[in-house]
Amino acid sequence: MRNKPALKTNKKKLYYKLINNELVYDNKSIVRYKKNNKNNAPKNKLNQLEELRKRINSIKNCDLKKNATNLVFSDGNPFAKIMIVGEGPGANEDKEGKPFVGRAGKLLDKMLAAIKLNRKNVYISNVVNFRPPMNRRPTDEEIKKYLPFLNKHIELINPKILLLLGATALNALIGNEVVISKARGKWTNKKFGESTIQIIASFHPAFLMRQPDQKKYAWEDLKMIRKKISELKIKLDGK
Repeated sequence: MRNKPALKTNKKKLYYKLINNELVYDNKSIVRYKKNNKNNAPKNKLNQLEELRKRINSIKNCDLKKNATNLVFSDGNPFAKIMIVGEGPGANEDKEGKPFVGRAGKLLDKMLAAIKLNRKNVYISNVVNFRPPMNRRPTDEEIKKYLPFLNKHIELINPKILLLLGATALNALIGNEVVISKARGKWTNKKFGESTIQIIASFHPAFLMRQPDQKKYAWEDLKMIRKKISELKIKLDGK
């Protein structure tokens, strides 16, 4: 019986020792967890984008999908801070499964190069992800069907600058009360998820091929984007 107090004291010391050690371990574990979260962020983003792609590809009752060859999801750098949204895939895009790979895409590449951008430091998608027959404009109903996917797409990419090419992209994301000729070259803000993104609209490259005299206005828009990149101190490696 005389040994019980000593035993109790030893247990008490051991208890406090374990508690103290556990607290130290807990602190270290929290730090490691935060680091792992940061390291896993790129992988998580890619996983979420892949999940979005699958959701779009499994869409039901869609005539666009029924008549298309491929889903056209995106091209470029998913970690870029500049995102471009066009109207919808054309014949070349439908064939290759990538946006802006036809004649309009080549012009877009030249436009980007003029302000020292390329597909390695921008991210590109469209309002609708399947080709409208005969390259027609997507109907209001089709745009409405794909708009939740587009909003989620923008939220996942979380760009600092969003460039809308053409009236369809402008009207889908900003509203039908504005026309591209009046809205282009003006910055506006819109919230996607938890982020507020700066948006600018410009003419679609396909329109510029039909109306080359409008290229001077598109060039003014591009210079505004270049200036905004500098103001926001955007690193073009996507970091």
